[in-house]
Amino acid sequence: MAKKLAHISEDHSREQTVYEHLTGTAELAKQFAAAFGAEEDGYLLGLLHDIGKYSDAFQHRLDGGVRVDHSTAGAKEACAHGVGYLALAIAGHHGGIPNFGSRADTKNDATLSGRLKRDLEPYDDWKTEVTLPPVKPFNMREFNTGFRLSFYIRMLFSCLVDADFIDTETFMDGALAPRGNYDALPALLDRLETYIAPWYPPKAELNRKRCAILDACKASGSTAAPGVYTLTVPTGGGKTTAAMAFALTAAVQNGMSRVIYAAPYTSIIDQNADTFEKIFGTENVIEHHSSAEYLFSESPNPAEYRKMLAAENWDAPVIATTTVQLFESLFASKPARCRKLHNLANSVLVQTLPMPYLKPFTAALAELSRKYGVIVVLCTATQPALDGVFADLKIDLPIKEICPNVSENFETFRRTKITQHTFDSTESLTAELTTLSQVLCIVNRIADAQKIYQALPEDGAYCLTTHLCPAHRKARIKEIRERLKIGLPCRVVSTSLIEAGVDVDFPRVYREEAGLDSVLQAAGRCNREGKRPLDESLVTVFTVQNTTPPPYMRQPAAAMKNISKRMEDITSLAAIRAYFEFYRDLYGKEDLDREKILIAFENEMLPFASVAEKVRVIESCTTPVYIPIDQGEALVERLYRGERSRTLFRKLGQYSVNVYPQQLAALREAGAVQSIDGGALYVLADPRRYDSALGLTLDQTETALFI
Repeated sequence: MAKKLAHISEDHSREQTVYEHLTGTAELAKQFAAAFGAEEDGYLLGLLHDIGKYSDAFQHRLDGGVRVDHSTAGAKEACAHGVGYLALAIAGHHGGIPNFGSRADTKNDATLSGRLKRDLEPYDDWKTEVTLPPVKPFNMREFNTGFRLSFYIRMLFSCLVDADFIDTETFMDGALAPRGNYDALPALLDRLETYIAPWYPPKAELNRKRCAILDACKASGSTAAPGVYTLTVPTGGGKTTAAMAFALTAAVQNGMSRVIYAAPYTSIIDQNADTFEKIFGTENVIEHHSSAEYLFSESPNPAEYRKMLAAENWDAPVIATTTVQLFESLFASKPARCRKLHNLANSVLVQTLPMPYLKPFTAALAELSRKYGVIVVLCTATQPALDGVFADLKIDLPIKEICPNVSENFETFRRTKITQHTFDSTESLTAELTTLSQVLCIVNRIADAQKIYQALPEDGAYCLTTHLCPAHRKARIKEIRERLKIGLPCRVVSTSLIEAGVDVDFPRVYREEAGLDSVLQAAGRCNREGKRPLDESLVTVFTVQNTTPPPYMRQPAAAMKNISKRMEDITSLAAIRAYFEFYRDLYGKEDLDREKILIAFENEMLPFASVAEKVRVIESCTTPVYIPIDQGEALVERLYRGERSRTLFRKLGQYSVNVYPQQLAALREAGAVQSIDGGALYVLADPRRYDSALGLTLDQTETALFI
């Protein structure tokens, strides 16, 4: 038999045989799948995935011939070998996991059932080189629901595509890429201890309580096992560091691989990643979201290149990412999205939850804990009372609180007084804000934030919305902190993006009517350090006459009003629990799985591709418009010159604003944007539309999905 090749190097100086690629991929996939006890399945996936490359047709393809379907061959052989559940992962390792389909599907259908009926080019030569190991009977009792089986297949798919990428990349580069070489988790835990050492012995009362919370988290982490945990710490209690202390201690105790910290907004991730890098060293932390950049130069050094590669598969000890990135990956079907998933196994995962997808996300987290050795930490000041959701989903897992004395902690960290007020107009609200030297006002609509900002005295006025590009937003937040610290005038109008994770301390805060969770998060930006008298640290929940909340805010605002009437102290734990229970009932159980994701897996046979299309959290509905201002001007010019690279797009992310389809249509109609690549990319063409202090001027509601 003539030598059968899988790859030829770009300079045609080296060749990789199909057998070398299959065995190399199989060993890597076996290694990855070992994290959840699936070594045999991982190895089989690697051996089977590219056996279609043994066909003469594929060999001609390497010389420039026509494209050949080589993935379906491995899927067929998986079925013949008694491991048909692997066929979906094999069939999708290039284009994405297909739907299983039905017997009625024809060979023209893209489903697995359809593809298995196709006539393929002969590839029998694989039998002369590859010997498949015997397989154990598949234990269907362990995967007694369509959702659990789909989750297992997707995790195996992740192992396969990551192994395939790495083996191919290694051959093409002529050497193993500089992956790994990170500090071990015990060493990172030592660095955390060094970082917090100056906090002891604590002097002020709030610091004593923060240290007590920190100590409790470390103690709990030393005995933690895979499961679902809550960390219910009031705003200002040091949740980020406390959660990391628990996570690292638990990870070291259980011999785990990494800590993954997910939060809803990139502004929070930016801040958390900066803190983590200070503690653990830049080389050990991956910040992964649309605006993060890891190729720092066109010729990156090994450390820079390693960070870029790790962002693709989360092969690093500390990952800071967005909840959107995590959630969409958990239900994705495409290789690039799923590649990282196997690295969730044997890790500690800290995150928040999206309300419209609360049930499927909760089901996914519970499955990670049940089968894949994950410690899940729900870290917030306002826990969403998940026991009811667990009961609805028939999830038999206890939810354990990490920090004791929760009620006492909430009382200790009470630093504000919440009042309510109705203004007769936006102008009267603005007039009151003008009388205060330092004040934060949080509104629900971007247009309102921009309008109020423009009416404030210019000295010390700031506007923070998602229509300000990330580079300018970061710069403004830095200026705000500096002005607050030295007592200069500082009047900030913001949307909800400032509520969670942005560490600022105002003497007065105004919050437009919202859910209780948003109100309490806003209160966390007032008298944060407890240095001012409680009665003077006012958080005013306000309405403006003749206005109504935007659609996304109506249900939480209604739930807030209900709790305000029923509970004397709306900041109490009892009030928070009652709020979420009422909100869930008001929201409706069906809307906690808005796209019927879990139902799809029970009513259809493994609808991977269909479900992946349904899972679109808010950021996925938007299109970036690149802003040619400051450093963005030179970056956009590179786009016009035809450059297209991961490096460029990550840098451009710092000078972009995401807009919704109707906004993009309006901008196009007005001639305010210019399209590139046939409408695939957009650049702001009208400089009057963007101001580095105000942002992009469009009328748009800021949308929040997270609890």
